[in-house]
Amino acid sequence: MRPSETPSPVCPVGFTKPLRDFLAFIRIEAGLSRATIEAYGRDLRDLAADLDAHGIPEPASARAVDLAEHIQRLHREHGLKPASLTRHLATIRVFFRFLAANGRVPNDPTRVLERPARWRKLPNVLTPLQMKRLLSAPSPERTKYWLRDRAMLELMYAAGLRAAEVGTLRLDQYNRQLGMLVVIGKGNKHRIVPIGRPAQEWTEQYLGQLRPELTRFQDGRDDHRLLLSATGRPLDRVAVWQIVKRTAHAAGLGHVHPHMLRHSFATHLVVGGADLRVVQELLGHADIGTTQVYTHIDRQHLREIVKSHHPRG
Repeated sequence: MRPSETPSPVCPVGFTKPLRDFLAFIRIEAGLSRATIEAYGRDLRDLAADLDAHGIPEPASARAVDLAEHIQRLHREHGLKPASLTRHLATIRVFFRFLAANGRVPNDPTRVLERPARWRKLPNVLTPLQMKRLLSAPSPERTKYWLRDRAMLELMYAAGLRAAEVGTLRLDQYNRQLGMLVVIGKGNKHRIVPIGRPAQEWTEQYLGQLRPELTRFQDGRDDHRLLLSATGRPLDRVAVWQIVKRTAHAAGLGHVHPHMLRHSFATHLVVGGADLRVVQELLGHADIGTTQVYTHIDRQHLREIVKSHHPRG
């Protein structure tokens, strides 16, 4: 179990009110998603418990060296990788910036902290052939909800959706006339993504043949969501993960997680010649630097082709 998956410790008294006020701020003022707020809370409760255990009972007593030692302990004792350490440090920076702006601490101790070295890890992607096998795997022989599973997978690959995004899609976010999705991503940011004919056709089959059965309860539990569970409720992220995992196993693909469909969507666009700015817009990335990882995948693919086929490869 990773540290982020362990139960968060009880927040020490000296950190309770500052942390509560900060979480209220990012929820009400910043409008961050529930998952992001929960992640911030876990990281900061871990920080508070660790500092309190080392004789620092409140944020105002924390120095830059104390925060640096906390990050070092996360790496040394919990085995966190540079990417996770960077996320923890980003959380701590935002927290102390908030406290300094509101006069809760005399100064912001994170200003002098250096960012941990971050190694760029290329995401795993499925080849077009593997993706075809995954999309074709749902069948009536395996599950009575196969039309929903097929529609969900087609939409995820066609629009590069995150697990949370596909689960929260509402009926009015699907425009069948234009073949478009209005996707609500991180930070409540909206983006419009066109979807291809296969995704449209499977979505229409699901809407016409299966969804009416899933809404038989007629008590509003469906919340006008596009994709529903067997009990007529919206799909949550766990259910999306389970469907992807089960379908990948049926397709003989081994370990596949929902984000691999998003990575594959972006990679196949870049390999096909799509402009990086367009891919950034379709993915909903705020920073083009986040999208640039897919150009590295493309280059890796080119190197493999040269190595395989060139006489001097």
